[in-house]
Amino acid sequence: MTNPSKIAKSTASLLAGMMVVCGCLPASNTPNSTRSQPSNKQAAAVAPEFKEVGTESGFTFTYHNGKEAQHNAILESLGGGVGILDYDRDGRPDLFLPSGGKFEAGPTIVGLASALFRQVDEGRFVEQSISAGVATPKQYSHGVAIGDFDNDGFPDVLVTGYGTPTVWHNCGDGSFQDVTSPSGMIDRAWSSSAGWGDVNGDGALDVYFAHYADWSFENHPRCGTAAQPDVCPPRRFQGLDHALFLADGAGSFADATAKVGLKPKGKGLGVVLVDLDDDTDLDIYVANDTDDNWLYINDGTGHFDESGMLSGTAVDDKAQPNGSMGVGVIDYNADGRVDLCVANYEDEAFALYQNNSGGLFSHVSSKTGIEAIGRLQVGFGTVTGDIDGDGDEDIVVSNGHVIHHPINAPLRQEPLILLNDGRSRFERATIPPDQYFSRPHMGRGLAHGDLDGDGDLDLVFAHSNEPSAILMNQREAHGRWLVVDLVGTVSPRDGTGAKVVLETSQGKLIRHAFGGGSYLSASARSPHFGYSPEMIPRGLKVYWPSGRVSDLTLTAAHLSRKRMLIVE
Repeated sequence: MTNPSKIAKSTASLLAGMMVVCGCLPASNTPNSTRSQPSNKQAAAVAPEFKEVGTESGFTFTYHNGKEAQHNAILESLGGGVGILDYDRDGRPDLFLPSGGKFEAGPTIVGLASALFRQVDEGRFVEQSISAGVATPKQYSHGVAIGDFDNDGFPDVLVTGYGTPTVWHNCGDGSFQDVTSPSGMIDRAWSSSAGWGDVNGDGALDVYFAHYADWSFENHPRCGTAAQPDVCPPRRFQGLDHALFLADGAGSFADATAKVGLKPKGKGLGVVLVDLDDDTDLDIYVANDTDDNWLYINDGTGHFDESGMLSGTAVDDKAQPNGSMGVGVIDYNADGRVDLCVANYEDEAFALYQNNSGGLFSHVSSKTGIEAIGRLQVGFGTVTGDIDGDGDEDIVVSNGHVIHHPINAPLRQEPLILLNDGRSRFERATIPPDQYFSRPHMGRGLAHGDLDGDGDLDLVFAHSNEPSAILMNQREAHGRWLVVDLVGTVSPRDGTGAKVVLETSQGKLIRHAFGGGSYLSASARSPHFGYSPEMIPRGLKVYWPSGRVSDLTLTAAHLSRKRMLIVE
């Protein structure tokens, strides 16, 4: 399916206005990380201002879950996500959103068409769903995963939901083609989140599907009361087997679930593919709802050993499984290792699992201040990144309840910004009244990326039955930022699985190009660094999934461009 002229077009658009670096050192394993000294800055729990983009931007979208039919089905509770991608390779990020579905007589479940918004100017969007060919209703949809599965330079889209997922191949001319059937990615279980990643090291992106529960209209118990019927809790249902499809590099996939070592029966809602044990191959972490979370360690060939309980990431600090939804990767304490943060259900603390190396983690929500935010939130979309531009990574979570008549917590809930104080502790940011973060929402999916090209991270929230929202970060970037665009040659073309290290005068900042993450959503692919005025960037290293290493000494010319293209 690879088209050489499309690759040339894609590469040309990437080269425009960028500092380009090519070449790698000989293949090697990632060296052991050296602990960086975190900064001694004072805690400042005041978030940068975010400006909510209005309808004048052209972006108007609402996810619908069919609630009006009053079936009170658990299917309605999951909601939808959002994907950030530059589908036409013009340098401006665009947005792809699954639309959900509705119930008709029978009862029959009907899907709604997904939406694609092209950014035609800074902060101005035009819906291109019809012209791009994605406006045909498919399954009752939930999630979106972005990955260049045919390595042609143009991001493809995978939409999950209740029914067979849809594989949208990017044709490179502004349109997409439904290649679900010819690709062989036929997965009929109820899928929530999905993640792309090359798990067997052949240079082609594979895909992991998180499946949820065995609900159907034949297994539809009644919950709540006669006066107040409600959605049934997940514990009333059995979990489903998850799935892993391996790519052949030519656009086709084969179901390898039975061969790769996956556990049976888990109510999966979040998944992330990232190198957790620092050996260059991709491991998989799965957030399950009311079941143990799973940590799959890759043996280097694409076979996995599940070590959630052994590693300390399966349950909370009281040895209880949580209602886990969103998942993010973060190096919160700047020690060079990938930590995991997980958004959970009400009366459960959000989890931060510190990576102690050797496949062992510690639950550190209490000592890092995360537990101090309380236990009323029902957390979904979860992203990490340098929100305030000081060099360390912060956490943003979208919240909202799943039942209609909650007793202990509100139905609509405020989203959270948890700011890292540079000393391995988080504090909930203070938000002025009448802003997006100080108002309650039916939050679900969440993704981030620099939408307007000004160097800071913007946010896109997907809600259930209320308009989605774009939040533009108004922080003054002062020129201290760097975005790294990755082009693999032996590794996957879009750089998924790479680890990027920015070496500064105050230690190392580390970002990963991971697959999946958050909840039903896909953030912008390119690793993003902010850094404080005291930090002087000196070098950049990219550890590719192939084992190759790109190593660059940074100059003033590099930093002045603020965006770099690294070719493996």
